[in-house]
Amino acid sequence: MSDLAAARPDRLVSIRDVFGIDSGLAAPAFAERDDHVPEIDTAYRFNPEVTLAILAGFTRNRRVMVQGMHGTGKSTHVEQVAARLNWPCIRVNLDGHIGRLELVGKDAIVLKDGLQVTEFQEGIVPWALQRPVALVFDEYDAGRPDVMFVIQRILERDGKFTLLDQNRVISPHPCFRLFATANTVGLGNLSGLYHGTQALNHAQIDRWNIVATLNYLAPAEEAAIVLARVPGKDNEHGRRLIDAMVALANLTRKGFAVGDLSNLMSPRTVITWAENCEIFRDPALAFRLSFLNKCDDAERPIVAEYYQRCFGAELEESWLRPATPE
Repeated sequence: MSDLAAARPDRLVSIRDVFGIDSGLAAPAFAERDDHVPEIDTAYRFNPEVTLAILAGFTRNRRVMVQGMHGTGKSTHVEQVAARLNWPCIRVNLDGHIGRLELVGKDAIVLKDGLQVTEFQEGIVPWALQRPVALVFDEYDAGRPDVMFVIQRILERDGKFTLLDQNRVISPHPCFRLFATANTVGLGNLSGLYHGTQALNHAQIDRWNIVATLNYLAPAEEAAIVLARVPGKDNEHGRRLIDAMVALANLTRKGFAVGDLSNLMSPRTVITWAENCEIFRDPALAFRLSFLNKCDDAERPIVAEYYQRCFGAELEESWLRPATPE
């Protein structure tokens, strides 16, 4: 795309053909890729319900929030939908260091004609608002209060954005889209797992048109993703190993749900474990370095029991392992 601001979707793609979802709907897409379009990950597996929610954001200009536990691929889900539509996509992580000035813009000293002059430089929000860009606010529930009120202005579908420093009102581009991902639904750190998350203003949560929940995948699908990421394990022994890894991960998730554990294995952790197995050639050592050492000391025997159930081997942290004589 030579001029991003002037670009418009110029074709329709079949949701059934592109995403493998049983639907007769079509989605607008760009024929040409731009530098801001994410790369296509062929190993990514789409959740049908969440995919349809995200596609509603692209096709009907709905404000979509994707909520779920860590490591489920929330932000990647939005990016991969955008990648297959050739839709420019910008991802902004709302950590504690991102403030109003970074989003809106600020005065900066620049060099013009050999002279230093003060010039207003737009932040990411006004820049994206004027272009056919999907703006994704990652870790939305960790944003600072001043940032939340900046975002609130553009949550309305046709909401105009006022640059007070410039006495200018920006109307959104017809193809501007807004998404967010969050670990909580604005309720704060109730589980104790997500330190730094904020309790969000209900009036702001109410402005999100669609809130989709992305849960962990079925074991067979999760194992397929791990194998796609670590093709060296795509053999009979490797597939049995990956199945045991996924089974152990599901035990940690159940243990977390009932309060036995304060941590759990996400699909990201399982992939890391499989990758580390390729490095160390020892599933037990790779497991300790990938996940076990992140657990509380008091909980490690529980995790070691999960490992014994799935792999039939004892870890040093196991209750059943005889004590070493001093």
